Amino acid sequence: MTDQLRFPRGLYGVSPEWDDTAQMLAALSAAAAGGMRAFQWRRKNVAPDAAIEQARQVVQRCRELGVLSIINDDWRLAALVDADGVHLGRDDGSLADARVALGPGRIIGCSCYNDPSLAERALLADVDYVAFGAMYPSTVKPEAVRALPEHLQQARRIVQATEYPRPAVVAIGGITPDNADAVVQAGADSVAIISGIFLAPDIEAAARRCSALFD
Repeated sequence: MTDQLRFPRGLYGVSPEWDDTAQMLAALSAAAAGGMRAFQWRRKNVAPDAAIEQARQVVQRCRELGVLSIINDDWRLAALVDADGVHLGRDDGSLADARVALGPGRIIGCSCYNDPSLAERALLADVDYVAFGAMYPSTVKPEAVRALPEHLQQARRIVQATEYPRPAVVAIGGITPDNADAVVQAGADSVAIISGIFLAPDIEAAARRCSALFD
């Protein structure tokens, strides 16, 4: 029996640093056609007005496609554009404050890097998923700490001790269709991927290969 999860099992796409909104929406649609279940809008270098406009369009397209929309770093922006949730790192403010502000109906995920104790603390703030990585060397974040399969296994034990539906375990960092199976076998409920999907020659085909690992 598959666990009941608070975040979708499967492929979790993460946006490249693209200014071209039409390109991003087309890529999002292609990945969704390949089975992507959730999409994180992640922009580190964009002006505030442009960020709001692009994020709004991404959220709208996700809604049309039946894909969960997550905003990286900023729960205020997530609320403003009516996204389904937010992903927060260790420098992005209090998880508890985000939960109070967003209410019980929105998704909150957090980065736990390579530290399962961060997952234990995050669960006290009622998060919906805990993310570990980088699982492999990452071109997007080359300085990222490395997480190991054992960290995913520990995280699975931690979340499986909670009530159902339980928080999900997400793996991120350097994951591609060629290496994703190892992290799924180690316990990841979901794989978060930027380059391995959105810089692939065929986005839909790459997404389908990753999604098939969860069938």
